[in-house]
Amino acid sequence: MLLSDEIFNGIRMTKFPGGGLHFGEGTIECLKREALEEFNCHIEILQHFYTTDYFQPAMFFENTQLISIYYTISIPGLPALPTSETPIFNEAKSTQHLRWMPIVKMQPDNLTFPIDRKVAEMIVEQYNG
Repeated sequence: MLLSDEIFNGIRMTKFPGGGLHFGEGTIECLKREALEEFNCHIEILQHFYTTDYFQPAMFFENTQLISIYYTISIPGLPALPTSETPIFNEAKSTQHLRWMPIVKMQPDNLTFPIDRKVAEMIVEQYNG
């Protein structure tokens, strides 16, 4: 699984890479844009994986709820990234660090956000099932 370790507003986060929709943007268009922004690669969307179907308040915005949409993708041309079971944070810079996590070693509780934890559980279950 591709994970992102980030520091935002002084909070360390481990999450799936992604971001928010811009006004007027569709979900596929957003995903492609975010991939270009986050790892400077064009992606191939393989399939829709999951969309939240319950109320989840946003962590950083008051009176806002999240609807999260997850896809499985292929990333041709992605440069080599580290494989690590532990987060990679750079305290001097609030930058994003992408890393691979082997599915067999994935611990969903190590992800910051509840929706990411739920999806990680689904992925692990599907992989082991």
